[in-house]
Amino acid sequence: MEFFHVTQNVQFAIIGIFAVLSVFSGVVVLKNLVQKGKDFTNLNLRVKSFWSITALFTLAIMGNKLISFVFVGFISFLALKEFLSLIPTRRADRRVLFWAYLAIPIQLYFLYTGWLAMFYLFIPLYMFLMIPFRMVTIGETEGFLKSAGTIHWGIMATVYSIGYLAAFLVLPFANNPVAGGVGLFIYIVFLTVINDAAQFCFGKKFGKNKIIPKISPNKTREGFLGGIITTPMIAFLIAPYLTPLTHIEALIAGLFISISGFIGDVVMSAIKRDLGVKDSGTLIPGHGGILDRLDSLIYTAPLFFHYTVYLHYRGIL
Repeated sequence: MEFFHVTQNVQFAIIGIFAVLSVFSGVVVLKNLVQKGKDFTNLNLRVKSFWSITALFTLAIMGNKLISFVFVGFISFLALKEFLSLIPTRRADRRVLFWAYLAIPIQLYFLYTGWLAMFYLFIPLYMFLMIPFRMVTIGETEGFLKSAGTIHWGIMATVYSIGYLAAFLVLPFANNPVAGGVGLFIYIVFLTVINDAAQFCFGKKFGKNKIIPKISPNKTREGFLGGIITTPMIAFLIAPYLTPLTHIEALIAGLFISISGFIGDVVMSAIKRDLGVKDSGTLIPGHGGILDRLDSLIYTAPLFFHYTVYLHYRGIL
């Protein structure tokens, strides 16, 4: 079995993440003790979920390569299943959905074997051409365009975009000797979570001006600016330990991670509002569905991957 080269920087990063989570958990425990009259059930559930999610992600990147890919594939499966349960498709399309789910192991196989060019093209091109053809063979034309668009958009968001988490893990170690692909994986996931948290906290504390009230009433300009300020700063500070990025490159990365994370969040909010649902599911206690947690990563992961590859891995494009 092939194991990842886990550097000392990666080990320290994981310890640091658990330390931050421990401090946050301690604050929540104190709030429960001091403010006994308030209901902190949802907050307590969120803390427990954060511990579970962090532990799972740690096991995924600290183990062997195959386990990591199975983990990413399982997340993609859950996300696609949740997406398709939210957006009803035609009864005739049930036979088409088999090919949508089959795209998960196929694209991960391309990544696992290092065939990045095929990974780039398989879903955006080959699945784009194959899905409507399979629908044609069924012979049902009513609702054809809507169904084809729904299925392909779902695969792009939940399988292709999330698959970029695995793509970080196959990048050559030599190009990032301080932490390898695992370091880049941690970097993008951590910054995406930090950006979400910063926008939420700044919005709660200072938010007065709604930024897109018809799509996401709780999003404010102050919260958005809080993410834009916080995320680049943290990206700048931790980049030398986990990435090959220069300080300027890290600041730029932090800026577009904060912006693209916001976009991913509000795009999924628009979909849920169109469907008349608050959360995409109930899989994660205190958080909703898996898409509620991954909506920002759908945008940040592929954009950060291509940004980093263009700057430091251009030969593998």
